[in-house]
Amino acid sequence: MPLHSAPLLAITQGDPAGIGPEIVAKAFRDAPALMQGCFVVGELQTLRRAAQLLQGPGRCALPVAEIAEPQEAWQVPPRCMPVLSLPGLPGPLPFGQVQAEAGRAAAECVRWAARQALQGRIAGLVTAPLNKEALHLAGLAFPGHTELLQAEAAEHAGVPLAQMPVRMMLANDALRTVLVSIHVSLRDAIDAVTREQVLETIRITHEALLRALGRPPRIAVAGLNPHAGEAGLMGREELEHIAPAVAAAQALGMQVIGPEPPDTVFMRARHSAEHPGAFDVVVAMYHDQGLIPVKYLGLDEGVNVTLGLPLVRTSPDHGTAFDIAGQGLADAASLIAAVQMARRLAAGQQQA
Repeated sequence: MPLHSAPLLAITQGDPAGIGPEIVAKAFRDAPALMQGCFVVGELQTLRRAAQLLQGPGRCALPVAEIAEPQEAWQVPPRCMPVLSLPGLPGPLPFGQVQAEAGRAAAECVRWAARQALQGRIAGLVTAPLNKEALHLAGLAFPGHTELLQAEAAEHAGVPLAQMPVRMMLANDALRTVLVSIHVSLRDAIDAVTREQVLETIRITHEALLRALGRPPRIAVAGLNPHAGEAGLMGREELEHIAPAVAAAQALGMQVIGPEPPDTVFMRARHSAEHPGAFDVVVAMYHDQGLIPVKYLGLDEGVNVTLGLPLVRTSPDHGTAFDIAGQGLADAASLIAAVQMARRLAAGQQQA
């Protein structure tokens, strides 16, 4: 993709006490062509500290360039990290600790980038990991990125939160899953399995992948209970909620089947060069049902994509890794995959 034709992307620094700033710096070092037209939203000295972590025998620290406007990212040479520093953020904080100031800083970066994307000034955002406990300590009533972005998009559109439904998709080269519920307890997740919620998830999945793939996606819907309820012997959610939602989606012309036994549907959907998957995506009923198979098949290159928003947002499929923060050991592969995914999604929106 020629210079200046690639979508302009913001990358948020994430929790400054975690590995977010480090993996962002490593992405600019290790994937210079991909990162052209990207810039980091964060705090300058925090990101300079991250760049210093890359220094070692025979390796210099990554250069950092401060920019004032997103478009200035195009003037920054490869293997140099453009940083748009937000005012009021704390300077470098201790590594590996849950801190209210770190949670506030991470959230402010996400808010700024989301508003830029919603106003059409950038093509999308890639979010480095934040810490949910740090968000809570900062007084923010959001379990994670997805809910924070949903609130920003609803406010921008001037609609109630319920009118801005969003879903989380986790994807790698082998598997895609979309979740009916996200960051809620397992007990609440079971209550969230309703005909309306499942149908909404199928619809959002269909519309998002139709744009991304350029064709109607093949969707499988997992059951909630063992053996997908075994005709009501092991639970009635499949009969009363999931199957009716699938039938309604089929009536709307979507290529969807289910409910399928959750212990085998992910294996059937798994894609490889030798054995293409039977489905393009699996709709899972709750967080761990959908995320465990994706993470097992490829945590290093997994990507979190928020569906249903009027903006592009992707994220690496891992957390802040406080146990290794500041040691230069973090792997940037998932962040690089998230940037690649954001580029494809943003390019698809431009062509739509």
